[in-house]
Amino acid sequence: MAFIGLGNMGGPMAINLQKAGHAVRAFDLSKEAVAKVVAEGATAAFSAQDAVQGAKVVVTMLPASQHVEALFLGKDGAPGLLASIAPGTLVIDSSTIAAATSQKVAKAADAAGIDFIDAPVSGGTGGAIAGTLTFMVGGTTAQLERAQPYLEKMGANIFHAGAVGAGQTAKICNNMLLGILMVGTSEAIALGVANGLDPKVLSEIMRRSSGGNWALEKYNPFPGVHENAPASKGYAGGFGTDLMLKDLGLAQDNAIATKASTPLGGMARAIYAAHSIAGHGGEDFSSVIKMLQKP
Repeated sequence: MAFIGLGNMGGPMAINLQKAGHAVRAFDLSKEAVAKVVAEGATAAFSAQDAVQGAKVVVTMLPASQHVEALFLGKDGAPGLLASIAPGTLVIDSSTIAAATSQKVAKAADAAGIDFIDAPVSGGTGGAIAGTLTFMVGGTTAQLERAQPYLEKMGANIFHAGAVGAGQTAKICNNMLLGILMVGTSEAIALGVANGLDPKVLSEIMRRSSGGNWALEKYNPFPGVHENAPASKGYAGGFGTDLMLKDLGLAQDNAIATKASTPLGGMARAIYAAHSIAGHGGEDFSSVIKMLQKP
């Protein structure tokens, strides 16, 4: 099988597939990223086209819609990867992109006799490493059944959201809520600390009270509260601010298209945009607490 896109999420996912007994042929523009996966037994490919030769299953994990569209459909006259993938192949795209992009690529794949599903994930880098990700799948029931043996080696929860593109819609809803709750959690902790409260004690009080949420459980934005959270590692790794900003933008684009009201989502996007402009785009999204703390 082929795996294309070996970043903070894709790399561990590819490694879990390799450890599960699947012969993974991996490609990424970063040689360092490829080396990490090869060190776990995978084979390095020279290009995306090289990676898919002979593959019956292709998994991709790319940053944004434009990367997925360019990879599969081509750009500036160059042929897309679909031209190199054999009919009958299953393509699992775990990138978080616009639902319309997934549907566009799926339509072209179907015309080429290729099964394409969107299967974005939730669970962060910790979930990717542990193989406990949540997959939100868009595709037919038959396609999901075909993908199940591979998805279950990377994740603990697999949901069939609906037809192709539905996985992406579910993902942007989830990440919009995640962005909102991280800002709210950061505000509450910053307020408590400004009043002299211990962030660990306050976080535990809120975690066990009606304000409890995923950030307080596993991903506290204040340094030192959760030893393994990005906040305790200089906000390195994890899920970048710019990636959260991208996802919040996708949510707002969708809200505009469907005339849905998402005022808090729009506010969260504005906050993360300001945080990125301030130079924190490469830091984990929980670093948004810096905007809310006293200097």
